[in-house]
Amino acid sequence: MNDSAKQHGRLLIFIIVMMTFSLESSIAQDGATYMRIAKITVDSTKLHEYTAALKEQMQSAIKLEKGVLAYSAVQDKKDPSKITILETYASVNAYQTHTQTEHFKKYKAIVVDMVKQLELTDVVPIAIQSKPK
Repeated sequence: MNDSAKQHGRLLIFIIVMMTFSLESSIAQDGATYMRIAKITVDSTKLHEYTAALKEQMQSAIKLEKGVLAYSAVQDKKDPSKITILETYASVNAYQTHTQTEHFKKYKAIVVDMVKQLELTDVVPIAIQSKPK
C-alpha cells in the first residue's frame, strides 16, 4: 500500500471517528440513513476558493435541509488538494432532494473547474460509537 493510500485510509478513519459524536443522536432507529464518501482532488491553485465554496454549501445544507444529518470534510496532510468528505443523510430520498437544492447547484457550478477528480462511494456503517455528552 503506498503512502497516499495509507493516508486516505487514516483520513477515512479520522472522519468516521469525528462523525460519531454528531451522528449518535441523528441516526434513525430503523437504520435507514444513507452515507456516502466523496474523495475529491482539487486544483491546488484554487484550493482556497474550493474550500470556501465547500464550507458555504455544507453550512447551507445543514441549516436548511432536515434530511442532511452530518458532514465532515478533511484534507490530506501531505497533499491538501486531496479532500475527503463523509456525508450522512436521513435517507436516499434526502440525498436525492439535496442534489436538487439551489445551494448544492450553486456549489457545483462554482467548483466545476476546480475539481480534477471525484470518486463517490456509498458506505454502510459497521459501528458508530461516541462518549455521552
